[in-house]
Amino acid sequence: MSFYFYHSKKLYGNDKDSIVRVIKSIEGYENKQIKVTQIDDFDKVRIVGFLSNNSPSYIEFQQNKKGNYVWKHIESRKDEAFSMFLPSLGDLMESSKKIMFVTNHENEIARMQVDINGETLDQSFTPYQASITWVDLPQINKHSYEYRNYKYYDKNGNLIREK
Repeated sequence: MSFYFYHSKKLYGNDKDSIVRVIKSIEGYENKQIKVTQIDDFDKVRIVGFLSNNSPSYIEFQQNKKGNYVWKHIESRKDEAFSMFLPSLGDLMESSKKIMFVTNHENEIARMQVDINGETLDQSFTPYQASITWVDLPQINKHSYEYRNYKYYDKNGNLIREK
């Protein structure tokens, strides 16, 4: 896993092409093959799911006063086909947190179950396809989430692994 924080003043993530240019300007990503999978806006926060040399990744942008998207955070998971991220969605989303799943074409997981603070989340995915899936976390009164009993299933419903 790798992540990096930076405040850019030159390049902005205002569209797909400029997002790729921003990513390729970041140390460690200069020579990577970048494939933007999905762009999602949450008020003034833009989250972009992408593959970096086929590794699930995301980059976070914050909209400035001029309306340009400045990058704030980037994260990649090497040697994974199915990755879970918890991006910061800003003050607007403080009461409604989300998990972001990023998959590549090697992902065999069609369904996942996990207990989050005692509530079971059951989520389907399209295997063998690069995709982004957003899942709402359950509402809680605490400031933290506890994840237990992960179970991953293939397209035939067979248990692949659990942890």
